[in-house]
Amino acid sequence: MCRCDLGRMDKEKTSVTRCGRMWKLCSSTRHPALLVCIVLEIFIHSVKGLNVCMSGSATSCEECLLIHPSCAWCAQEDFGQARTLTSRCDFSQNLQKRGCDAPFIENPRSGSSVLQSKPLSYKGSGVTQYDVIQIYPQKISLSLRPGDQASFEVQVRPVEDYPVDLYYLMDLSLSMKDDLDTIRNLGTKLAEEMRKLTSNFRLGFGSFVDKNISPFSYTASKYQDNPCNGYKLFPNCVPTFGFRHLLSLTDKVDRFNEEVQKQMVSRNRDAPEGGFDAILQAAVCREKIGWRKEAYHLLVFATDDVPHLALDGKLGGLVHPHDGQCHLNDKNEYSASTKMDYPSLALLGEKLAENNIFLIFAVIKRHYVLYKNLTALIPGTTVEILDQDSKNIIQLIVNAYNNIRSKVELSVWDHPEDLSLAFSATCQDGQPLTGLRKCADLKIGDTVSFNVTVDARGCPPKGTRKSFTIRPVGFKDRLEVSVDYRCDCRCTYHTKPNSSRCNSAGTYNCGLCRCEPGYLGARCECQEGEVDHQHLSACREAEGKQVCSGRGECSCNQCLCYESEFGKIYGTFCECDDFSCARHKGILCSGHGECHCGECKCHAGYIGDNCNCSTETASCVSDDGKICSGRGSCVCGRCQCTEPGAFGDTCEKCPTCPDACGTKRECIECRLFNTGRLADNQTCQRMCKDEITTVETLKTDDPNAVQCVYKTENDCVMKFTYSEHANGQSVLTALKEPECAVAPNAMTVLLAVVGSILLMGIVLLALWKLVITVHDRREFARFQSARSRARYEMASNPVYKRSVPMETDFDMHGIKSLNGGVH
Repeated sequence: MCRCDLGRMDKEKTSVTRCGRMWKLCSSTRHPALLVCIVLEIFIHSVKGLNVCMSGSATSCEECLLIHPSCAWCAQEDFGQARTLTSRCDFSQNLQKRGCDAPFIENPRSGSSVLQSKPLSYKGSGVTQYDVIQIYPQKISLSLRPGDQASFEVQVRPVEDYPVDLYYLMDLSLSMKDDLDTIRNLGTKLAEEMRKLTSNFRLGFGSFVDKNISPFSYTASKYQDNPCNGYKLFPNCVPTFGFRHLLSLTDKVDRFNEEVQKQMVSRNRDAPEGGFDAILQAAVCREKIGWRKEAYHLLVFATDDVPHLALDGKLGGLVHPHDGQCHLNDKNEYSASTKMDYPSLALLGEKLAENNIFLIFAVIKRHYVLYKNLTALIPGTTVEILDQDSKNIIQLIVNAYNNIRSKVELSVWDHPEDLSLAFSATCQDGQPLTGLRKCADLKIGDTVSFNVTVDARGCPPKGTRKSFTIRPVGFKDRLEVSVDYRCDCRCTYHTKPNSSRCNSAGTYNCGLCRCEPGYLGARCECQEGEVDHQHLSACREAEGKQVCSGRGECSCNQCLCYESEFGKIYGTFCECDDFSCARHKGILCSGHGECHCGECKCHAGYIGDNCNCSTETASCVSDDGKICSGRGSCVCGRCQCTEPGAFGDTCEKCPTCPDACGTKRECIECRLFNTGRLADNQTCQRMCKDEITTVETLKTDDPNAVQCVYKTENDCVMKFTYSEHANGQSVLTALKEPECAVAPNAMTVLLAVVGSILLMGIVLLALWKLVITVHDRREFARFQSARSRARYEMASNPVYKRSVPMETDFDMHGIKSLNGGVH
């Protein structure tokens, strides 16, 4: 069924467009509900306030076009004779229904046309390297009607084997002496590694210390030639200098080694260094440094301390701000070091972007957080942790290069203030991400696309053409966008002054009469002051309402609105103004919308009653590419964490979340052991910036720490704890090595088994022997007892006595007696 949201018709721009589309659908089908659509259409345009075009604010064709992109103007002379002037402004389909012929309807639309569209390239080096194309299209033209958005698609493909220029900028203050010793053969090793990534590699070298004025350096006469004078640990060094360009970019890496071999450290007084002076000179002195147009520009900034910033120079009496220009003299030294202040972060970022330079901060762990914060303020920069003696500098540069090549981010240059731009990115997964202009975790040769929507907020003076440029950060490629505004009506070309249609008292323009001063009426037929009191009802919005809403006077049956110091009062009945809208922090429509008849009409990218809610989601994207780390929703450009225990700008911190251990486990694997999912795509350094402390024995007595345990690929057990400090920094404490069960020795096991069997045998034999012994002793005791009894019996029993010889008579008598005794 075709229907429109009547209650919100005048509150949402999209609802007006939606209703127009619904009408087209209804009018193009024989749907049974066609009658309902017609009734709704009549109802919508017959009720005051539901039609944004007929709100009474437009008194000319140009004003009508500014109300809403769906509004059209009828320039037909005999249209709406009996109606008010504003009835000429309406939806196009309504004007046609009310009798306006199509040729007289003014309804320009926004559009785009591609002017240059060379195809994207696949390879960077070779004979065609100067024709490499990494952005498509290259030129486009937009025709914009205010409020009517125009969209176009931009494709970017980082090509394979693109040339690389790398300028190594080194801090040569005294504390970097051990680092200087380490990099003396850096050129050869670095070139070998970089040629695995590109066949066209060039290397340059420069150094810096600080401004040679007090209080930044030692300025006493005894320190002029040797600032290390009297310093026992290192008594000799070269004079302090700001910046020296030592070697222009070259493919002869042996020259880099030779130049480094010649260098000696210097000494300054305070801890911060003058590195930002050196960065800016290395960026803007294109010819002397040797930056190529067709190459990636990498500037490696190696230091072990913090930098001086703008306004620090005032401590030394330098009140002139940096002018952003190249100041290298004939000796390739920074000649304005003691004349101008240090550059600001804004100036530094501007010059790096202008020259398509990727800045890599190679700093020690102690200053990592500071430089990490600077990367958020300087586009196109990254930070890596440098070992104390620069041992890891080659791997650091390779990792940083891979990190840079794995992401594409669009930047806008020369952005006109009256244009709103909205981006959505479609990265390698093919899913559009609204509000993003960056893709990460890319492989060389991947193509990503961005949809760009442009909306004009107003009309500049006639004939004005503007332009802006879209560039991937660090690329030389660009998309040039030219803009012209469709604010004029064709009918204005047929304007007739002193027209008879206006009783020769006005100018006929687009179906209306512009009356001369003192004349009023649709055809300038009345003079000011003529009031027909019988028809004052024509100046009332409704019966019982005030004449001209109490904000004007009725003259010639028309309202003349009063002037106001707050803004403009307008409308058929003076019912509208451009200042009675919602405010945010005292600013009308938050500065992100226009006040129209009491309601804020928000610019593209903002919503809400007072337009204070941004629809951009880029600030809500966490390091892993998810909106609010998957633990919340992005509301008005800020994350609202919905997962219990989650906090942080992107809800990235959540020690109590079920996935907390799993998330930090990946960082433990890649940072400590170079294993796991993150080790394969060079995202470890980008996604895992938490401090990791390794210990021999893990303490588990901290009640605020989450204890995590997981099993490694080698069936070992790795343990770590995860906690959040009060300063918002995540801290991981892990074992130096996983706990692994030691595999038993086969011979030991065999001997143990054999020994156990023998031991059991001996024990059994001993037990058997004990039982037998006890048994034998008992038997022997019995035998002894029996034997004792037997001896007794032998001693007392006459049977066992020896016989005694006797006489014959006696013997015979005795035998007889014995026999008698027997019988």
